[in-house]
Amino acid sequence: MIIPSQGLRIVLAVRPIDFRCGHDALAALAQNKLGLDPHSGLIVVFRSKRMDRLKILLWDGTGLVLIYKRLGEGGFSWPQISDGVLQLSRIQFEALFDGLHWKRVGERIVATPTAAS
Repeated sequence: MIIPSQGLRIVLAVRPIDFRCGHDALAALAQNKLGLDPHSGLIVVFRSKRMDRLKILLWDGTGLVLIYKRLGEGGFSWPQISDGVLQLSRIQFEALFDGLHWKRVGERIVATPTAAS
């Protein structure tokens, strides 16, 4: 399981990609087609046409990291195909990575406690 830090931005590329692409091709795709900076520390999740695989691209400060996952059975839950990206919360990302229906989960908004008087 990959657990991103709380403040890390996670985006899902909604349109399927050619899964033969490697680090550099995915970074170029993120920059040129999606308008993202792949070297800014964000996580970009790419999907396959078959819906059973994903690739995750991130910059860890020293180089590009590419993670590939294929589910043993079934497929990932993906939004309808369109152009652009979709912002994911950390909880949604974890659900997606585990093969769960990520649209059904959300982060709980917790108010910062005030000092007791």
